[in-house]
Amino acid sequence: MAMYPSATASGKFQIGDDLTINRLGFGAMRITGKGIWGEPSDRAEAVRTLRRLPELGVNFIDTADSYGPNVSEDLIREALHPYSGICIATKGGLVRHGADIWAPLGRPEYLRQCVLMSLRRLGLERIDLWQLHRIDPKVPRDEQFDCIGQMQKEGLIRHVGLSEVQVDDIEGAAAYFKVATVQNRYNLIDRTSDAVLDYCTQHRIGFIPWYPLAAGDLATPGALLDTMAKAHHAVPSQIALAWVLRRSPVMLPIPGTSKVLHLEENVAATRIELSDKEFAALDLAGQEAYRASKA
Repeated sequence: MAMYPSATASGKFQIGDDLTINRLGFGAMRITGKGIWGEPSDRAEAVRTLRRLPELGVNFIDTADSYGPNVSEDLIREALHPYSGICIATKGGLVRHGADIWAPLGRPEYLRQCVLMSLRRLGLERIDLWQLHRIDPKVPRDEQFDCIGQMQKEGLIRHVGLSEVQVDDIEGAAAYFKVATVQNRYNLIDRTSDAVLDYCTQHRIGFIPWYPLAAGDLATPGALLDTMAKAHHAVPSQIALAWVLRRSPVMLPIPGTSKVLHLEENVAATRIELSDKEFAALDLAGQEAYRASKA
């Protein structure tokens, strides 16, 4: 066994049928300051974490212009440019007015600005995967989709993704571009997007779950996840991540951190092989926890 884990053990996925990545990626939101605002508290460690990614086989990084804002994209360029063999996915369509404040802005001229500025910050001529961070309810959906489709035709964007959407949004966007990925909140105990995930699985659309490690009370001492983790000589978050990876072949989890040791721990989850019985038990417990949270 290798000294260090590798994301290659998570399997491969083709975004848009022509961009191959390892399924376990990295979310670059947490390499910023508190409230996803400003510089990280330990900038040097954040850079070390980014530079560790290719050594661990992580070749898919998800970021956004709103992380910092701009801080995440700037650090990624500093640490990894020219990105040999790494897919940098970014997002646009949110504006920031302070820590933990997020507001959708989907006017076409702003979305174009988002893409152009991300290209500049990341040092790219084309973004491999650009995602609409949120559909702005104050702007007609089709105006946003049309603008994105035009930027793809111009060669500014290779593939397009959507974030926090329903099946109707995916189907509506198809008139303007092929939806390559969907990024919705999803984890063991949050099944809000089960129908969207099933649709993505059926149509081979990459599904990028954000907040993928959450497990709630299932991870408390003596609970199912904790017990299972001990049996695998792992920690509960690793079992939760192993479950997410097995849930669907289109699943592309992006656990994030600003610490090298935590990154290595997340990647090590790809070595865990859940039995059919373990997967089913976790699935049932997660569904029950989700239903209880909605009661």
